[in-house]
Amino acid sequence: MQTPITSATERDRNLFIFLVLGLLAILYGPLIVYWFDGWLNKSISIEHEYFSHGLIGLPYAAYITWQQRKQWQRLPNVSHPLGLSLLVLGGILYFTGLFQWVNLSFVIMLIGVCLWLKGKPGLKLQWFPLLLVFLATPNEIPYLITPYTLPLQKFIANVAGFILQQLGFEVAVQGIHLAVQGQFVEVAPYCAGLKMLFTSIYVTLLLLHWTNSLKNRKKVFFMLISAVIISITANVFRNAILAGLHGIERKDLFDLVHEGWGGDLYSVLMLLTIVGLFRLLQKYETTNKPEQMKVEDKQYE
Repeated sequence: MQTPITSATERDRNLFIFLVLGLLAILYGPLIVYWFDGWLNKSISIEHEYFSHGLIGLPYAAYITWQQRKQWQRLPNVSHPLGLSLLVLGGILYFTGLFQWVNLSFVIMLIGVCLWLKGKPGLKLQWFPLLLVFLATPNEIPYLITPYTLPLQKFIANVAGFILQQLGFEVAVQGIHLAVQGQFVEVAPYCAGLKMLFTSIYVTLLLLHWTNSLKNRKKVFFMLISAVIISITANVFRNAILAGLHGIERKDLFDLVHEGWGGDLYSVLMLLTIVGLFRLLQKYETTNKPEQMKVEDKQYE
């Protein structure tokens, strides 16, 4: 049930909206600054580094919201009862002072504001920016799923061992452990590539939205599956390189690839691969578009 808001003039309503935005900025501005500082300087917990894709996702969410401001203004001023409930819940979670609950309260507050000011149409309009904020909000999910990454760790260890054997290394694999040239190395849970897997999926969603492709289910499915495959494949090669460097006792190069700029380069190349695949898919779609549709496109140009 949604009820029209008629108790305030348009001017008063705009003032109210600015007050709400100002209150959110006061409450969550320091929190977002803390997130960005932690992601940039890697001073945040390991689990929360898994959400560093928020460095591009949160600004993009703000950009989308700004682009949709006229559509937002044209929506009827209706209030959904769930909106006030979510605002109260968000406030309660915020004032617990517990980091995880405070983080979660941010997206709950935003959803509550949308429902309180514009009802379901407002939530429908802002669903993608809200999704980006939710997927970039640090939480304990990486920590909770770590115990279930064992099959992936074993897969990475076996494939990495196979690759090194083809390169002439003396390798023995047992579970998640590799013995390379007599040097033991473990494919730990945090080496399973979950961080880059999350980032790959997130960047793919950004690309799909940027090109207005989210309504194309086949394209969305293909790109998300491809992003997962690319991420896992890239991580296998990265672990093979790390294990090989450990085996020949090149600690300097190992540290460079593991925690230095080499790891950042690996991440960039992997994301560029996803972008490249996306461009190829677009080119394929354009080339194979039916002639009638091409004629219609030219008429609209």
